[in-house]
Amino acid sequence: MLKRTLVANRGEIACRILRACREAGIEGVAVYAENDSGTLFTELADISVQLQGEGLAETYLNQEQILQIALDNGCDSVHPGFGFLSERADFAQAVMDSGLIWVGPSPEAITKMGDKMTARITMKEAGVPVIPGEEVTGGLEEVLQIAPSVGYPLLLKATAGGGGKGMRAVYKQEDLESEAKAAMREALNAFGDDRIYVERLLTGSRHIEIQILADKYGRTIHLGERECSIQRRHQKVFEESPSVALNAELREAMGEAACNAARAVSYEGAGTVEFLVTAEGEFFFLEMNTRIQVEHPVTEMVTGVDLVREQLRIAGGEAMSCGQLNMRGHAIEVRLYAEDPGNNFLPAIGELKKFIAPTGPGVRLDTGVREGDAVTPDYDPMLAKLIVWAPSREEALQRMGRALDEFVVLGCTTNVRFLRELCTNPDVVDGWTTTDMIDRLWPEGWSPSQSSVISNAGLLIAAACESTNHGKKVASSVGEATIPSPFSTINRRYP
Repeated sequence: MLKRTLVANRGEIACRILRACREAGIEGVAVYAENDSGTLFTELADISVQLQGEGLAETYLNQEQILQIALDNGCDSVHPGFGFLSERADFAQAVMDSGLIWVGPSPEAITKMGDKMTARITMKEAGVPVIPGEEVTGGLEEVLQIAPSVGYPLLLKATAGGGGKGMRAVYKQEDLESEAKAAMREALNAFGDDRIYVERLLTGSRHIEIQILADKYGRTIHLGERECSIQRRHQKVFEESPSVALNAELREAMGEAACNAARAVSYEGAGTVEFLVTAEGEFFFLEMNTRIQVEHPVTEMVTGVDLVREQLRIAGGEAMSCGQLNMRGHAIEVRLYAEDPGNNFLPAIGELKKFIAPTGPGVRLDTGVREGDAVTPDYDPMLAKLIVWAPSREEALQRMGRALDEFVVLGCTTNVRFLRELCTNPDVVDGWTTTDMIDRLWPEGWSPSQSSVISNAGLLIAAACESTNHGKKVASSVGEATIPSPFSTINRRYP
């Protein structure tokens, strides 16, 4: 069993891992940059050590410094979370070469699945269906040569990519060269690797991923699916499980394909195999994330499995504690971002003057921020993940709507009203969620409906009364509002 684990991450996921360590009786060590001093995750750790330097390259991406801190503080293991160094095979290898345990799959598995072209080839050999396309080895000239044979619309994707970086849709031949150059520049800036490849763009498809677990004793299982189709800029904002698009037969076929993908690279730990599913029920391998996913709580809510605890258990040499499970009820997760949905979802900054999280039956909040924290441009703008569970999808949507109505964030523009509107959007309610949904429903950009303004008004008043800012202007998730002191309204809304 593990005794002391260094968490090579920050914010929400660092909090999540440190809490799992505490429950498992494992001491947790946090590392933090100077501008993260005093934040929640540093206080949850048994030991917190400041990273020297400025910027990501010198702090959270500084492999040598993080590894030395682990060794100096008697750690026996390193958990990378997601993002940052989580899918860096060289870091995983360095951890293992230092005699420490890497809480994740082998460097070989990370390498095979992290390089998208290598992953495509590996999946073909394993009999997992892949999106029609072509691997590219000769740079821009080869992309321009082979793209027409793939057909339009097509998608240019960074070989070392993820999170929508280095990804460009091309709908006609005359745009190919400019979009290819742009994708290569973005890939180089994001990953230090400008290689791209070509796939067919499957419009109107669903993004569905399968959670897998594999231990050192030859057991590989899947824990059902997560529907992640609602996205902006190829990044997810609304996830749920189970998917309304899958019947038992398709679920089993995709689950077996995901397990085959994991077995093809001798995978150990928790991982996610992502697929695109067409309206006709065909599914194609998209990529494998060799780490814990941002949306892992959705699976935890419908299966009862603590995936981070399982990661720690498997890394420590134990067998996974669960077998093949059935999902129970319905879970939804939304990502609360400091961003402006009405302005192309651009990130926002500010101080969290009020941060009042919803509570109640079946409601969970994973966050790394607290009231008074500053939202800066230094890191990803995700503030929290709000997750709900209910016996049915209809009840889960209702519960999520109620929880978002209670979520008060003042001082920073957020997407809370956009998320609230999704819960009652007819396409969402009917289950017609596709990867192009946001662009399809709001081609000119999103703007709030009157109902979302009304639903949030009571929260602004409640927050203003609590903060004694009556009659003052308060920056909020709906902009700047002058709020009076109508206690009778509060009493009627919250008797």
